[in-house]
Amino acid sequence: MSAPVELIDVAVLSDQWYVLKKYTFDYLRKGGSSQRQVREVYDRGNGAAILLYNRARRSVVLTRQFRLPAYLNGLADGMLIEAAAGLLDDMAPAERIRMEAEEETGYRIERVEKVFEAYMSPGSVTEKLHFFVAEYEDSQRVSDGGGVVVEGEDIEVLELPFYEAMEMIGRGEIVDGKTIMLLQHAALQLFVKWF
Repeated sequence: MSAPVELIDVAVLSDQWYVLKKYTFDYLRKGGSSQRQVREVYDRGNGAAILLYNRARRSVVLTRQFRLPAYLNGLADGMLIEAAAGLLDDMAPAERIRMEAEEETGYRIERVEKVFEAYMSPGSVTEKLHFFVAEYEDSQRVSDGGGVVVEGEDIEVLELPFYEAMEMIGRGEIVDGKTIMLLQHAALQLFVKWF
């Protein structure tokens, strides 16, 4: 089944960080009429996110870092608590997320499990995220993590009891969508017997 869309024009508005384009298109409505629409779409590439968990300790590894858009939209200090994540940069999702986990958290994870994919903001952003989980052990810690300085990363690594991370969602301390989704997945699939 083809999409009910005919592209009329595409204009690049910005390509400074990633690419912002303005699309003009005709959309075929359910009733059969055509409607001209204009939308701006931000293409930053696809990404991957991972929740590291330790079943025996009932803990998870998350990160805390400054996010300018969150700061500009009312997060007082701009510091978000998140699952490790990053853009694919033309790599396979599982390969990229293992690298990202090590860069951000310091844990070298060999085996990752893909749990789902999701479009995070489909009204204006093309990005699709690949979501993973992986169990970690102390022996897999090969560095302090913290991210890549030349990429502007200044990441704090947090190891939290799983129940505490779940309570932080309710208290409004964890407000990152991908992280909430992974923690909810863990509550439903990985740590069911804890509740």
